[in-house]
Amino acid sequence: MKKLIVAGLTLGLTMGLTACASTEKTAEAEVAAKAPDSVDLGGLSNEEATTKLLEALLNKGYLASRAGPNGVAVNFDNSQFILQPSINPDGIDRIMMNRFYAIHPKYVGSKEMLLMIGTLNQKLNFAKFVIRDQGAVIQVQGAATFVDTISMEEIRRFILWIDEGLRQVGESLPKGSEDVIKPIPVMQAI
Repeated sequence: MKKLIVAGLTLGLTMGLTACASTEKTAEAEVAAKAPDSVDLGGLSNEEATTKLLEALLNKGYLASRAGPNGVAVNFDNSQFILQPSINPDGIDRIMMNRFYAIHPKYVGSKEMLLMIGTLNQKLNFAKFVIRDQGAVIQVQGAATFVDTISMEEIRRFILWIDEGLRQVGESLPKGSEDVIKPIPVMQAI
């Protein structure tokens, strides 16, 4: 009798999960059919390119919003970034990606922070680390280059690459660093 109940539960769960899975795949397929594989930003102003990038990200299912005239705030894997198109009609176009961190007031302008930022810039090549606002903020900036058109997969991999690099930097910092350097949210309550 127990075997029959367990078999029935297993079959019921399997059928229920299969139905959920097929529903999700159908919804994903509909979104994928509507979402662009690439975004053409050539010939646009930076502000127009920002609008077009935001639309493409939203169509791909990203949690994103406008961040000023030339920025798109994106939530990716519980991290928030600002993407800023920089369109050059006669050369290479870029999407700049920025992440900002607040420095604890005790360490603002300290030699330790300057040394840490200098070391990160010397040893790493995935992003540039800059101290701003009189030593109160660390800006991390990377750039994806392209000519006119960039695929949504390239954007995804670019964000993933920067996010993973920052995760590894965070893991390499001494214990307690999370109390000294904190990410600055760029999106309103998610």
